[in-house]
Amino acid sequence: MENPTSRWRHRLPRTRGRWAAVVAALAVLVGAGTWTATADDSAPSVHRQDQMLKMNGVSVDTSYFTSGGTGRRPAVLIGHGFGGSKNDVRAQAEKLAADGYAVMTWSARGFGRTTGEITLNAPDGEVKDVSGLIDWLAGRPEVELDAKGDPRVGVTGASYGGAVSLLAAGYDRRVDAVAPVISYWNLADALFPDGVFKKLWAGIFVSSGGGCQRFQKELCEMYERVAVSGKPDAAARALLTERSPEAVADRIDVPTLILQGQSDSLFPLGQADAMAEAVKANGAPVSVDWISGGHDGGDDEGDRVEGRVGDWFDRYLKKDKGADTGPGFRVTRTGGVDSTDGAALKRGASSETYPGLTSGGRKIPLTGARQQPGTGGGQDTTTGGNGGRDATTGGGQEPPATGGGGSGRKAPDGLTQTFRNPAGAAPPSVSALPGIGGGLSQLSSLGVGLSLDFPGQYASFESAPLERSVHVTGSPTVTVDVKADHGDAVLFGKVYDVSPDGKQQVLPSQLVAPYRVTPAEQGKPVELTLPAVDHEVDAGHRLRLVLSATDLAYASPAEPATYTVTLDGALTVPTAPGVKTAAATLPWWTWGLPAAAVVIAAALLLTARRRTATPAPDPALSGVPLQITGLSKKYAKSTDRYAVRDLGFRVEKGQVLGLLGPNGAGKTTTLRMLMGLITPDAGEIRVFGHAIRPGAPVLSRVGSFVEGAGFLPHLSGRSNLELYWQATGRPAEDAHIDEALEIAGLGDALARAVRTYSQGMRQRLAIAQAMLGMPDLLILDEPTNGLDPPQIREMRDVMIRYAAGGRTVIVSSHLLSEVEQSCTHLVVMDRGQLVQAGPVAEITGSGDMLLVTTDAEVTEALVDKAAALPGIGSAVRTEDGHGLLVRLDGATAAQLVAELVRLDVPVTGVGPHRRLEDAFLTLISQGSA
Repeated sequence: MENPTSRWRHRLPRTRGRWAAVVAALAVLVGAGTWTATADDSAPSVHRQDQMLKMNGVSVDTSYFTSGGTGRRPAVLIGHGFGGSKNDVRAQAEKLAADGYAVMTWSARGFGRTTGEITLNAPDGEVKDVSGLIDWLAGRPEVELDAKGDPRVGVTGASYGGAVSLLAAGYDRRVDAVAPVISYWNLADALFPDGVFKKLWAGIFVSSGGGCQRFQKELCEMYERVAVSGKPDAAARALLTERSPEAVADRIDVPTLILQGQSDSLFPLGQADAMAEAVKANGAPVSVDWISGGHDGGDDEGDRVEGRVGDWFDRYLKKDKGADTGPGFRVTRTGGVDSTDGAALKRGASSETYPGLTSGGRKIPLTGARQQPGTGGGQDTTTGGNGGRDATTGGGQEPPATGGGGSGRKAPDGLTQTFRNPAGAAPPSVSALPGIGGGLSQLSSLGVGLSLDFPGQYASFESAPLERSVHVTGSPTVTVDVKADHGDAVLFGKVYDVSPDGKQQVLPSQLVAPYRVTPAEQGKPVELTLPAVDHEVDAGHRLRLVLSATDLAYASPAEPATYTVTLDGALTVPTAPGVKTAAATLPWWTWGLPAAAVVIAAALLLTARRRTATPAPDPALSGVPLQITGLSKKYAKSTDRYAVRDLGFRVEKGQVLGLLGPNGAGKTTTLRMLMGLITPDAGEIRVFGHAIRPGAPVLSRVGSFVEGAGFLPHLSGRSNLELYWQATGRPAEDAHIDEALEIAGLGDALARAVRTYSQGMRQRLAIAQAMLGMPDLLILDEPTNGLDPPQIREMRDVMIRYAAGGRTVIVSSHLLSEVEQSCTHLVVMDRGQLVQAGPVAEITGSGDMLLVTTDAEVTEALVDKAAALPGIGSAVRTEDGHGLLVRLDGATAAQLVAELVRLDVPVTGVGPHRRLEDAFLTLISQGSA
């Protein structure tokens, strides 16, 4: 259940400071190409297989990722957040696959291309689908098995995907480890905490699912019933609880890494606490990590989180005892700012075991506090105090009685206060703002806050100024006596950090806790658990407890009522004394600048030595878009492994050339050399007769689309293109924006914000960006990734229309059927070398390629015998196992049949085979022989 405006995604660490920018810029100038090549060629290539799997009455859209190697490996399933799809977790899947896992992603019911209604992880819905995926993994030859039908498998995911990981562990005993991220333990507790309806998040949740009609009927009816009444009933709670991990709490006994967000008013830290206690009680290893971000936004610490998940699976799936799974508890703390750019500084704090939410409780006495009318709770006019002495507070002197809440009615000691719930519960107090609260919580850690409480609608109690700082880690608690003049009392509790002058109050992480006190509970002491936070209160500051009758994010009774609250004891604050903050590291520039200077000097020296004069243009090739001759590039840190070796081919005007080859064939390395991003070790690339070097002027005639483009989501498609072209510094009249857009076929969508675009529209906009200036040579690397069949057809038409004007297109793709329909010529590569080049019709229609069908399954031994026959170039078994694809190399079809009959092969048919897919497989098999 993810904030649709801030999906969990992989992020790069931010470079900070003016000097860092200078160093980064120099690094780009002198070494980026080499770094890119290393990153690309040293990592194992990852293969992705997309397919729809039929299971449990729905079609599930899946992607399966593997890297090279023939050995068996553990598997990982990655679920996505609510409102998303499998595409949201592709980067993490590729990273885990490169690290040696077989990884499967899928779109949950009702999302992406997966059919069916949203059932909110029902046992017979989404949870059963996960078991079906595990069944599929059990049949894969590369997946490690613990027993027949039982693959070694871990499950992870954020939010909705995190919950299904826990549910899968509870319902399917084959799950071996889980790592839920910013997820829930009990969805009823999350959306109906203490019987109060969390209306804003519930509404966002239903909207991000596509509307109530997209949900299972009973879920839609439940939501509408609660939204109208403003109060959850027992049936609503039961419905959500039975679909929550808590329903199978006693069955989740696998190693569990819990990563929960501090900036999260949807699934607060209490949800992680409940899941940690339950799994620990079952005897399984548990680690808890409180990250900086959450559903309200903020820093999701993407790299660190994904790295820790990977280490967790290394330990419990790969059984790598040397894998560092980290401490039993870790929390990211923010404090202070970087003097170079004002960015918040973050440090980790940890302990060997998870302390829970109440460790190291310290009692801090409170007294009544008075607000001036109209201040909204932000200005305090009292000094506060206490009647006794506490180690953390001033004490010893009894202050005069101070005022109570907004109405001014109070007991003499200020500990009893009366206030009103206004008619219609309006105007409401403001605390968390779903979707942007994370940004506010980041500010709260720096002493800045945004909150609003209206006079007359709350009670307020305060401590004396603290004699020394207190670091709150967990959930404060307080005991009160609550009365309402009629019905339930619905209150919202929060603890502010108030500055010494009383002019500023900060609400840590912008969190508030709701309470419903029924008539049966009124007039008796009730312990209230306040929001769990990690926040340091400085010496001299005060703690202010506010109990409000309203909150913007929740439903309060519409009928006006009068509440009376009496404080019954001190505020107990957890300090988790066993959690120690990591020592501050030296500023990066104390070591970074000298090191960077050495690197830059060495790079400049190296490039100076290697710099040679650019070869003169070749007039004979001035009309040839591309000619590659003897091109070679070795893998980084290798003397004998080549990414590309002795490659040569030529492309003419008007051609649409398909660059084909399996993962690791060298296609991406070739394209990067062609675009001047990396330098070949040997050979030459000429574009219209000009030799390619980084920054060569002729590259202005080359447009490229590689791994997508970044757009500003709030701007229109046209505005994004105009800004991009302005950044090139070239004249506006040279952009030919209208011509590029006409070819791309975006129509009226150009005036709309890019955030409203479908994936196919974004791809076409990216192609239009590559076509700006109408380059004579257009390079497209996997332009159809993530597109559905109609969108793929549209992309095919775009490429054909572009080349129709006499320009040239080079497209690298895994979709062989699309290449066959859209390309005029092919270059097939394998292991860095050219296998074959020529027109598509020539390669697919070659008469020396035959399909032999049999009425019995062909064995591997028979394949080897057929390949060894005289005059046979290669032989591979067909996908169904009842045939051979054979490439003749001197033998005739009759001779082949005679030899197969001699080998007792039950031949049922022989004929030419013209599918590109089969031609490709045969060519690659030949290249590998």
